[in-house]
Amino acid sequence: MAARRLPPGALSLKQFLRRQQVLQLYRKILRAIRDVPAEADRHYLKDWARQEFRRNKDATEEDAIRMMITQGNMQLQELQRTIKLAKS
Repeated sequence: MAARRLPPGALSLKQFLRRQQVLQLYRKILRAIRDVPAEADRHYLKDWARQEFRRNKDATEEDAIRMMITQGNMQLQELQRTIKLAKS
């Protein structure tokens, strides 16, 4: 069987799946931010999320990316809890 060659710049399967996880987390965070009651807070949180994801966009170390995804999920849960408390 001949070895398949990926085009230059193509992601491996593992990289592709990890990228999907990151994008899914980003979308979940932005959706959660929509529920923040104060517009100024929404704007601040949206800028914060964009800045954090842009700051880490060039990360390539697998363990570091996994750790950042875990931290992002914890921050998302904390944000959701805070929004829930603010609404009650």
